[in-house]
Amino acid sequence: PWRPALSFSSSPFIHPVVLASIVDSYERRNEGASRVIGTLLGTTDKHSVEVTNCFSVPHNESEDEVAVDMEFAKNMYELHKKVSPSEVIIGWYATGYDITEHSVLIHEYYSREAPNPIHLTVDTALQSNKMNIRAYVSSQMGVPGKTVGVMFTPLTVKYIYYDTERIGVDLLQRTRESPSRTNGLTTDLAQVASAAGRVQEMLSTVLSYIEDVLVSVSLGHNFN
Repeated sequence: PWRPALSFSSSPFIHPVVLASIVDSYERRNEGASRVIGTLLGTTDKHSVEVTNCFSVPHNESEDEVAVDMEFAKNMYELHKKVSPSEVIIGWYATGYDITEHSVLIHEYYSREAPNPIHLTVDTALQSNKMNIRAYVSSQMGVPGKTVGVMFTPLTVKYIYYDTERIGVDLLQRTRESPSRTNGLTTDLAQVASAAGRVQEMLSTVLSYIEDVLVSVSLGHNFN
């Protein structure tokens, strides 16, 4: 099916589950692997792209060459289409801080799978003391008739949540302040009780305000 190509003004919206999956694939990488790569899935329109899913793709790279298991990538995408047919290939990700020469070669492959794909980099090694997350689109540059190079143009990365994802993000935020770095999931009943408690507090505030108003009105009538 036809899919709109991303423009340089497009802003990718990234879901938390995508970042969590990328970090998990990095933690599970093969011994000796410096980074992991994978396919980004999601939806696009004329103005933006929403990255909703991803999967890692086996690859080997050295200083001189890179080999990507393209057959694995195609098979995984076919499986994903059976579960989420609305999700299409919109680009690829790599862990790390820089765009390498091998990144250009991998990007060429994904350019055959998606119109003007995005490239997402996630600094899982925290080289800048924080997890930098960047997105790019590529464009050709050079003199006509001569060797053509590739330039990666950065995009503004934005984040978007489903309600279910928000619960997980809030839980992770709480563990940051926990000495043990752990925090148990609350049961449905506990969540309902917590919500009921907040509603009760709000109702108490409203009732208190109404009582104050009634008292003021009563005093006013008595004064007259």
